[in-house]
Amino acid sequence: MVENERLRQEMRRCEAELQELRAKPAAAPCAGCEHSQESAQLRDRLAQLQLEAAENKSLLSELNLEVQQKRDRLAEVELRLKDCLAEKAQEEERLSRRLRDSHETIASLRAQSPPIKYVIKTVEVESSKTKQALSESQTRNQQLQEQVAMQRQVLKEMEQQLQSSHQLTAQLRAQIAMYEAELERAHGQMLEEMQSLEEDKNRAIEEAFARAQVEMKAVHENLAGVRTNLLTLQPALRTLTQDYNSLKRQVRGFPLLLQEALRGVKAEIGQAIEEVNSNNQELLRKYRRELQLRKKCHNELVRLKGNIRVIARVRPVTKEDGEGPEATNAVTFDPDDDSIIHLLHKGKPVSFELDKVFSPRASQQDEVQALITSCIDGFNVCIFAYGQTGAGKTYTMEGTPENPGINQRALQLLFSEVQEKASDWQFTITVSAAEIYNEALRDLLGQEPQEKLEIRLCPDGSGQLYVPGLTEFRVQSVDDINKVFEFGHTNRTTEFTNLNEHSSRSHALLIVTVRGVDCSTGLRTTGKLNLVDLAGSERVGKSGAEGSRLREAQHINRSLSALGDVIAALRSRQGHVPFRNSKLTYLLQDSLSGDSKTLMVVQVSPVEKNTSETLYSLKFAERVRSVELGPGSRRAELGSWSSQEHLEWEPACQAPPAAARAHSAPGSGTSSRPGSIRRRLQPSA
Repeated sequence: MVENERLRQEMRRCEAELQELRAKPAAAPCAGCEHSQESAQLRDRLAQLQLEAAENKSLLSELNLEVQQKRDRLAEVELRLKDCLAEKAQEEERLSRRLRDSHETIASLRAQSPPIKYVIKTVEVESSKTKQALSESQTRNQQLQEQVAMQRQVLKEMEQQLQSSHQLTAQLRAQIAMYEAELERAHGQMLEEMQSLEEDKNRAIEEAFARAQVEMKAVHENLAGVRTNLLTLQPALRTLTQDYNSLKRQVRGFPLLLQEALRGVKAEIGQAIEEVNSNNQELLRKYRRELQLRKKCHNELVRLKGNIRVIARVRPVTKEDGEGPEATNAVTFDPDDDSIIHLLHKGKPVSFELDKVFSPRASQQDEVQALITSCIDGFNVCIFAYGQTGAGKTYTMEGTPENPGINQRALQLLFSEVQEKASDWQFTITVSAAEIYNEALRDLLGQEPQEKLEIRLCPDGSGQLYVPGLTEFRVQSVDDINKVFEFGHTNRTTEFTNLNEHSSRSHALLIVTVRGVDCSTGLRTTGKLNLVDLAGSERVGKSGAEGSRLREAQHINRSLSALGDVIAALRSRQGHVPFRNSKLTYLLQDSLSGDSKTLMVVQVSPVEKNTSETLYSLKFAERVRSVELGPGSRRAELGSWSSQEHLEWEPACQAPPAAARAHSAPGSGTSSRPGSIRRRLQPSA
């Protein structure tokens, strides 16, 4: 077998060399070369030898398979024979043991029988007293006889079993002899076949060796070149061996690779999911941006139509609201749309859409920027706060020094815009303050604040309204206006009620007039900014108003009701609008009749106990928002370029001195201010 294996290896090596020689491109053979013919003959002979070797291999494998099968059968027969012999020995031992026991029992019974018979014979002549013992002995004798019979029967059965076991033993011995003969015959056949196969193998090996020697003579002629090629192929062989080893390691680590691949696929799927989520977030962001753009376009369309812009502001919950269920928050906001506000009224949610909704932590600075620019451009602008008492209207309009309100922010933006245009324009800014208390118009900056004023039409036929005798101050900075605020605030009527410790009992108006002159073209513009702080609507039952407070509440509610009638008439486009039903609506006629750009700030309370007033305020705000006033008109006129007017206008482009004037007609008449106010304004002027 070792020699056979060596020859096989040598044959495989020769075949590999022959394959390499075949694969190697040979030089162009010469025509009719003897070596080529000899090589072809050798190839044919090698192919025949390979076929014969393959046949011998198949025959040898068949013989080896048959020998293996016979060996397996022989081993199986030997195992069965050993098992049968063991069973036979156990059965013989058991039968011999039972036979000995039976013989011992018979011997003991035979040894006991004569005394029993003798007793029987002797008892026959004894007295009746022993009859009972005799009967018992007879019964016992009968029992013993039955036992003897049973033992004889058992003995007979054991003898039969022993005979059958002898027969089975003889059969098994015959089978064993037959199996041994068959095994011997198979062994002889196997030896003969192995000997014949060995002879055939030796003969085939000798023939193949002889043929191989003949063929190797021709192969050795090209062996030198082949060896050279082998030397060059050794690195490639090492590379292939390394690749084979790496593939083997990869096959061993295939489960780990599969797990890694699964982890990679899971990671890719997770990444894809994250990408989808990010795309969804991007789409949501684009949707929100488009929503904001749509809202901006809608607001611009509303502005072009002249609608009153309505914004809402919710004041925070304070300690004055108390505790318990009535002090819970009933107002919520839409996180995706800052123009939606939700109110929970009597357990039912109600939604309102306004131009913008401010939370308790927001400011209104961005909303007044465009309006201030419009005022400087020559438009009438009106900003007024509406809501129930205690909702924070005065705080929103006036604010505090730390957190200024709309008034302060608007004026700061106004002066900031004026400063930016100071190189091309000359502006004159005047301010007035008034209040409507119990349907009486009073000047908060006048020498006699309790004096009642009237509203008149301008005599120039422009249709504009003015208040004769209303004090007007010329200001040049926010500090000047703050001093005017302080003086006017001291004259405003405020009282204590159950709903508000400092409840405004009147409607306050701050009127800022901006007159501008373009130094290059002579264009003159006049813009008016009305900042209105309405008194809060209130229920007498909640506020606990009595006496003069009750009369004030009635006048406040009546004027706000008149404002609602005006809004309803404007909304339904009626031919007659009842502006003159109240001093408030009559004074706001310019702001509500199409000549003004108007912003309404609705102040609402978020607590549960004020939901009825909040619901009414938001419904009123929606009605106001749907009113179309038409595009505002700009008050501008182009001045003449005559030499005299130019000389008169040229000093106006210089810094004018500060002065205080009172209206006797629009733009004409002057009056002196109280000395204390003049002294306070003089440093800033």
